[in-house]
Amino acid sequence: MKKLLIAAGVAVLLSACAGGMSGSPMSGSPSVMVGGAAMFPTKDIIDNAVNSKDHTTLVAAVKAAGLVDTLKSPGPFTVFAPTNAAFDALPAGTVATLLKPENKALLTKILTAHVVPGKLDAAALSQRVMAGNGRATLTTASGDSLVVTTSGSNVMVTDEKGGTAMVSVANVYQSNGVIHVVNKVLVPN
Repeated sequence: MKKLLIAAGVAVLLSACAGGMSGSPMSGSPSVMVGGAAMFPTKDIIDNAVNSKDHTTLVAAVKAAGLVDTLKSPGPFTVFAPTNAAFDALPAGTVATLLKPENKALLTKILTAHVVPGKLDAAALSQRVMAGNGRATLTTASGDSLVVTTSGSNVMVTDEKGGTAMVSVANVYQSNGVIHVVNKVLVPN
């Protein structure tokens, strides 16, 4: 009975987070609006992200870390994409410091802690959370762990330092994976 309740709850929550989605994941029509721009499932992660006014800091960080070619590759990738507001919430000067060339390795580590190899949309995440009795542990491209859970009607992603981000937009399908927009920067150990 507990697994059934968890399954039903997770399915409802992840469906609610995916609001605004239309058509099939690869229909060729915009799947969702992010940062005032249509995200097209036929474009890759970078080609979509550069159009989101809510992800200009993330795009600048990806460029500074030299990860553009990686995120344009076939993947697939699941990206938990922090908004500009998430980066703004970091201590003053953090972003400017991370963008310096001498901090490229640290910046790369932080960014790849937001990327999970494979395509994990809301349905796949729901299955993993259900199988884990309410929590799913994901291994990121940096080798760190993220834990996906639910809290009320929200899907939460917790990093290794205990910081928790909420998924604000799920299932932003890309030609090389899927993006879930989050409201915090996830920090690896």
